[in-house]
Amino acid sequence: MIKIDNLSTSYETMDGDVHVLNDLNFTINDNEIFGIAGESGCGKTTLLKALYDLVYYPLKIDKGKITLSGTKNGKEFSYDSGEIRKAWWNNISYVPQAAQSVLDPISRLKKQFLDSIPKEDKHNETEQQTLERVGKYLEQLSLSPDILEAYPFQLSGGMRQRAIIALATFMSPNVVLADEPTTALDVVVQKGILLMLMDLQKTLKNTIVIVSHDMGVHYQITDRMAIMYSGSISEIGKTEDIFEHPIHPYTQGLVAALPRVGDKSAKEGIPGRPPALKNPPKGCRFAPRCPYATDRCRSEVPVFREYLPGRFAACHKLEEEGVK
Repeated sequence: MIKIDNLSTSYETMDGDVHVLNDLNFTINDNEIFGIAGESGCGKTTLLKALYDLVYYPLKIDKGKITLSGTKNGKEFSYDSGEIRKAWWNNISYVPQAAQSVLDPISRLKKQFLDSIPKEDKHNETEQQTLERVGKYLEQLSLSPDILEAYPFQLSGGMRQRAIIALATFMSPNVVLADEPTTALDVVVQKGILLMLMDLQKTLKNTIVIVSHDMGVHYQITDRMAIMYSGSISEIGKTEDIFEHPIHPYTQGLVAALPRVGDKSAKEGIPGRPPALKNPPKGCRFAPRCPYATDRCRSEVPVFREYLPGRFAACHKLEEEGVK
C-alpha cells in the first residue's frame, strides 16, 4: 500500500520555487491497477518520482510524506519518504517515461539484468544459473531468452519496452510505477503492452500505478483512477464510475470530450488553458475554466474529501449542492 499524506513538492529555479504538487492526500491499495490521468504539465510524472523517492535537485519535497508498506515473503515492511529507495527492485520498481531510451546502449541485456539483481537475491547462484532463471521469466512474458544476448539498439521499440517491464518486475516487487508505458508505440504494440501489464498484475497480485494522459488506456486497464489538474487531485474513484458518472467539473469536461463509437456529434474541448504553476490563481485552480465557478471558487481552495463511497473530489459546488 502507498499512503500519501499532505504531500507538496516544488522545483527550485533561479526565479524562485515553482510549486507543483499541492497537499495531496490519498491511498493506493494493494492488488490494484491505479491510474493517474490529466493534461500535460499537471504534475503526473513529478508525483511518480516522489512515489519512487527519485527526489533530487531541483525537485524537493516541501512538506508531507509518502509511506510504502506491505508484506513480502511473509515479512512486513514499511518505508517513508527518504527511505523508499532502500526498497527499489524488491518492493517497488519504476518504468520511466520514454523507457525505450533508458537501457544502456553499449551493454547486452543480460548484463543489465544481472546488475539489477541484488547479491542477496542471487542465492549463491552462478551467473549462468541466474541467467537461466531470467530466461524462464522472459518466456512467461512471451519474450525469447535470446534477447539477453542482444544490445538494445538491436530490438524494436516494443521489444525494448517489454524488456524494461520484465526488468522492473523480475524481482516480483509489490508496486510497479509505469510512466506513459505506451507512448511512441503503435496501437497494436500498445495493446500488447497493456495486456502484458494486466497479466503481470494478475500473476504477481501486486499494485501497478500507471500514468497516462490517454483516457482510453485508463478505461482499458485500471481499477481506480485519479484525475490531476495543475498539481492537485480533482477526483478519485473506480474507473468505471468516473467514466459513467464523473462528479468534478474538470472530469466531466474530459469525459464529455472523448470520442465514442457510433457518436457522430461534434466534441468540444474544455475552454481556456491550465494555469502556469509559477503563478497559479487563488482558490480553485480550475475556476478560470469552470462553467460553475463562483466568487468562493476564485478565493477559497476546496477541500478534497469523500462525497460518495470511494468517490473523492475537491469542489465547492459538490459541497454546496451535493452530488448530482
